[in-house]
Order: sequence, then structure tokens, then C-alpha cells
Amino acid sequence: MALLEIKNLCLTFDTVGGKLKAVDGISLHVDRGEVLAIVGESGSGKSVSMLAVMGLLPWTATITADYIRFDGKDILNLSPSDRRKIIGKDIGMIFQEPMASLNPCFTVGFQIEETLRQHTDLDRAARRRRAVELFRMVGIPNTEDRLSSYPHQMSGGQCQRVMIAMALACNPKLLIADEPTTALDVTIQKQILELLVNLQIETGMAMILITHDMGVVAETADRVAVQYKGRRVEESDVLSLFESPKHPYTRALLSALPENATGDRLPSVSDYFLEEEAVTGGAA
Repeated sequence: MALLEIKNLCLTFDTVGGKLKAVDGISLHVDRGEVLAIVGESGSGKSVSMLAVMGLLPWTATITADYIRFDGKDILNLSPSDRRKIIGKDIGMIFQEPMASLNPCFTVGFQIEETLRQHTDLDRAARRRRAVELFRMVGIPNTEDRLSSYPHQMSGGQCQRVMIAMALACNPKLLIADEPTTALDVTIQKQILELLVNLQIETGMAMILITHDMGVVAETADRVAVQYKGRRVEESDVLSLFESPKHPYTRALLSALPENATGDRLPSVSDYFLEEEAVTGGAA
């Protein structure tokens, strides 16, 4: 049985200009211990779909779905209190921008211990020990001192490691990593991705990786779901996707990789669709 199953998810936002459909009938599943990558351009509905799973959308959002099942429970129909028992404990999430996600008014140690206080029965001393263990697990040096640091006293890479530690605090069954290397330099990006992969292997948790980077997909994922304009247009195992992509948009994403460049510039998605329409008469 799949750990997470989403069937026919639709998201609509009330705006000044009327209703905006951000997600249109997306369905996907993640098995236990599996890494699913969700790829697509900005605005394709990747992040907002996962925020719907987490229950973190604003009141202007209208969510409909046949079901959103996690570990056999339809969390879409759970009461807010019952849902909070799952979110943060069994499902953890790493957000795009760590400096904006961490509370600047509290130390990072307090913020991790707050998660443990909410979802576990650990006493204060045990929560502190667990926080130290988590910091060591994610590779933050001078652990005891760093627990007393505020977010602005840490680098972007260290703040991202704090976010990972918070997401892993309660040993989640599913980790959602939303562009976990955004705004980090290339060296730190590599370290963070290696850390996530190693932790996923060690703990056996499932992971959803939201990314634009097809190189990251090739190295880390078991399956890939491609989203375009709020819809899932293709899904397959990683090898099949790279060797024989079926949808024009997927082929456009792969054609834009630097190693696939021909001539003096990279092709764009719009270039590829224009070419497809010229060949097929718009049937693509």
C-alpha cells in the first residue's frame, strides 16, 4: 500500500481578478522508502500541491480532491486537531527559504525543541539531548553553542541544515523537500543533497523532492512526476524518463540541459513547443 496517495487534487484561489485555478486534477502516490521527484517550471503547482497536503494554504484557497490518503487515513477530512498530530510528526517538510522559514525571535534550539514538545512526551532534558543529536546528524559543528544561536547568526547552509533537523526531529515517515538548495552556493548544494540522500537511506523514510534541477533528479529519485500548468503531464521511473520522455514538455526540459545544448545558446521550452507545433500541426 502506498504511503501517500492523492487523487484528483484541485486548488483554486480567490483573487481580486476572480478565481485562479492553480492545480487542476493532479494525482500521484509515494510508496514507503521511495524518492519521488516532482519537476516543472515555476507556477506549475509543485509547491502549492504539497502545501495542500500539509494544510498550510491561506483561507483564500479552496481545496477539493477525491482523497488525500496518508498511511491509510484521508487527511483531507480529518479535524484540524487530528491533522496536527500527523503534520510535523509523520510528515516533515523542508521549505524553500530557510532564513524566511525560521523565526528570527527565537534560538534555533528552541525552535527544534518546540517541535519535540508538540509531538512527543520527552521531558526538557531529553528534548535537549535529541536536539543535540539532530544537529550532529545534519553536520552542524559546535553543537551545544549553535543551539543557542539565532537564525541571523548562522549561514544560509547552516540554516538549511537546521530546517532539515526540524523536519526529521520526530522521525517522519515522509519528508517533503521543497527546493532544499535554493539560494545556496554550488558546494553547499551538493552537501545538502548528499545529506538528504544519506538520511533517507539510513532512516528508510519516503521523500518527495521538488526541484527544477534535472541533474538532481537523475542522482536521487526513483520516480519522476512532471507538472505543467497545474497538471501532471508525465510520470515514470527515472531511467525511462531520461531515455524516452513521452510528453513535449518533458522533452523540452531535458533539451534545455547544458550538456544537450547545440549551437551558441540553450533552447527554451517555448522554442521546443513551437518546433513541435511546426512538425505536428499543433497536435503535440
